[in-house]
Amino acid sequence: MNILDNIIADKKREVAERKEILYISDLERRDSFEKKSISLKQSLLQSSSGIIAEFKRKSPSKGWIRQQADAVEIASGYCKNAAAGISILTDFPYFGGKPADLIQARPTVSCPILRKDFMIDEYQLFEAKSYGADAVLLIAAALTTEECENLARKAKELGMETLLEIHNEQELSHISEYIDLVGVNNRNLKTFEVAIDASLSLADRIPAEFVKISESGISSVQAVNTLRDAGFKGFLMGENFMKEENPAEALKEFIRQILTNL
Repeated sequence: MNILDNIIADKKREVAERKEILYISDLERRDSFEKKSISLKQSLLQSSSGIIAEFKRKSPSKGWIRQQADAVEIASGYCKNAAAGISILTDFPYFGGKPADLIQARPTVSCPILRKDFMIDEYQLFEAKSYGADAVLLIAAALTTEECENLARKAKELGMETLLEIHNEQELSHISEYIDLVGVNNRNLKTFEVAIDASLSLADRIPAEFVKISESGISSVQAVNTLRDAGFKGFLMGENFMKEENPAEALKEFIRQILTNL
């Protein structure tokens, strides 16, 4: 089994356990179900930088990046410093995240929040809505085309957008009418090798009606400009900011450099 297989196997057990503790009917009673989601797609189209700033404490490839990071402090700082969106990891075993990070950050930010996790069950969509997420990530490598379409349809019914993450040409088949954004992960989830060539090679293969996002391995303004020239509107960046003493200030400076070089 590769790393992704291990993660998905663990996630299935985790979700099964949570279903026994909290029912969907309980999730639906939370206040967040009554609130209208903020469009990540529109935020990216209107943004001058297109940066989706990610909050994560660790990763399977790098280990702990910022173990004691405070989600409220960093997410609110990201939003104040012009992030087009915020990605919050809610997986604990591999990324050090937890649902409370998203729940607590939600009231402090006005920009759209992406719940980033390994979504394999509709139950997780109800969770995401109850946490206050505006969008969810669907990973093509972890889902069949039918599973992906069903989850994207349900997310749409719940008023959330979906970001479909792909890594190769074969996964383009997971794109459906229910998808809002298509992201190319420059990190291979099976080997964890990173190269923005993954985004560049797929840019022209993604239908024009979908907002294109490049994810992972982006650390320079030059890389953003290269990806922008290839048609990408969004750039999901996490470690590049989280490793700095002040992630929000690092984001602010990075965006300043982007705008200077436009």
